[in-house]
Amino acid sequence: MTTATVTSKGQITIPVSVRTALGLSSGDRIEFVELANGQFAIVAATQSVTTLKGMIRKPKKPVSIAEMNSAIAKRGAAAR
Repeated sequence: MTTATVTSKGQITIPVSVRTALGLSSGDRIEFVELANGQFAIVAATQSVTTLKGMIRKPKKPVSIAEMNSAIAKRGAAAR
């Protein structure tokens, strides 16, 4: 298990093995995500939201709001 010490200013140095596993380099940001029972996960927040562009393809045909609502209602009914 890798550990770090908190300074009087509340700072820590992230150990090299953890930085490497998260793909972190100088200037990168991290997020602390609360899990449960006082536990947190450290997540690399190195990608900008613009990197998500193009991940989802456009539909072959436009979908109307009514069609979307119908699909949501059917899926909700199936989940019960």
